[in-house]
Amino acid sequence: MSPPPDPFLFDLIGDARRATSSVVDYVSSLTRPTIRLGVTGLARSGKTVFITALVHALVSGGRLPVFAAGAEGRIRRAYLEAQPDDAVPRFAYEDHLVALTGADRHWPESTRRISELRLVIEFERDGGWFGAGRSSLTIDIVDYPGEWLLDLSLLGKSYERWSKETLEACGKAPRAELASAYLEALSVCDPHAPADEAKVRGLAEAFTAYLRACQDERVSLSALPPGRFLMPGDLEGSPALTFAPLALAEGDGIRPGSIGAMMERRYEAYKTHIVKPFFRDHFSRLDRQIVLVDALTALSAGPAALNDLENAMADVLQAFRVGQNSLLTSLFSPRIEKVLFAATKADHLHHTSHDRLEAVLRMLVGRAAARVEVSGASMDVIALASVRATREMSASGRGHGPVACIAGVPLEGERLGDEVFDGSAEAAVFPGDLPSDPAAVFAGGQPFAFKALRFRSPVPERSSDGRIRMMPSIRLDRALQFLIGDRLK
Repeated sequence: MSPPPDPFLFDLIGDARRATSSVVDYVSSLTRPTIRLGVTGLARSGKTVFITALVHALVSGGRLPVFAAGAEGRIRRAYLEAQPDDAVPRFAYEDHLVALTGADRHWPESTRRISELRLVIEFERDGGWFGAGRSSLTIDIVDYPGEWLLDLSLLGKSYERWSKETLEACGKAPRAELASAYLEALSVCDPHAPADEAKVRGLAEAFTAYLRACQDERVSLSALPPGRFLMPGDLEGSPALTFAPLALAEGDGIRPGSIGAMMERRYEAYKTHIVKPFFRDHFSRLDRQIVLVDALTALSAGPAALNDLENAMADVLQAFRVGQNSLLTSLFSPRIEKVLFAATKADHLHHTSHDRLEAVLRMLVGRAAARVEVSGASMDVIALASVRATREMSASGRGHGPVACIAGVPLEGERLGDEVFDGSAEAAVFPGDLPSDPAAVFAGGQPFAFKALRFRSPVPERSSDGRIRMMPSIRLDRALQFLIGDRLK
């Protein structure tokens, strides 16, 4: 049997590959200015809708008041081109647009794998540093699941350390109840017993079931690596996804040929063959990043979900190589220059709570950043709705005057009290008010009483020639200005 690969040699090869890719990207950008924009977020955060709405807003020439180049009339046109990476699936923009605007309007399927899309913006320079004249900016949009991003934290952890941290988390509320079946199976497993495929597979299945239970909206937990366990794709059933944490006594070691040795080998294979290639080939080449956050669901689920989301944000920030690029870093170790955290589904709140939702996310990200000592990058937060599915209205309150509500068409099967909606009737709902002091939501009190209804996407408006106009949104222009506005001057 050949010896296992030297991890130090693997890292040297990986560094060389990253450096080569960085040099190629840098040289290419000299003749064709390009930004690689990463779009990620955890489950149900709205990544697919965000990319579709962003691209359609630019291609359709939509009104974007805060997006300077658009508001000043300097964008000549925006269009899609063939993506540069032929081995990466193309983001199905056209299919997702039909899903949002077709006769049976529905929200497109969530991101379950990496995909790319190339957008080109032709614009007039504003006469600043480079003088007036025509120019263009190429944006390579890289869409990937946030669960994969959280996996980067595993690269610095041994199997024993990961097992210890994971089982410690399993012993605390609300995870303890969700992990009970797995912990029961683990209690009768001897990690030093001879390797047994059936036992290992059974433990891996029970552990995966626990991770899926943690995603339920009633608990809405976020820090759930390994991410591919939740969205395995064509890796389902492979040995690299068939491992689980074990209760290992400190200093006892892992015996060769044991269940523990099999688990450890597969954990290391997961990092080597799944996590590291993602980092090398995709993540390490990003220039800008937006992280979509379903903060409303976490707020509704309560303090435990909010604390878990903070842990996930800390892992996210630790994964980013943040900071301004110099010539040397651009060539050999490119950094993410801008990171935008966006609290999605702002259209599920009245506009009076939009700034409050933003303040909650700002405090959440600030607390996470302080834990990992992030500095050097331009970071911001925003509350947005990529596609606005509701409108605002006032309803008569019971002796308290008008009540600020939102109204929209709930999806078929949605329920409010005893009423079940058919997918065609509009409903008005008071969603609840966020506290004016964001610190109040971290104080461990009652969860935010958010009335969650899922609404259909809005009926599209069409121009006289039949083309679909830009879909209504909330603060999408602000997101564009932060992410790419400085490159359109």
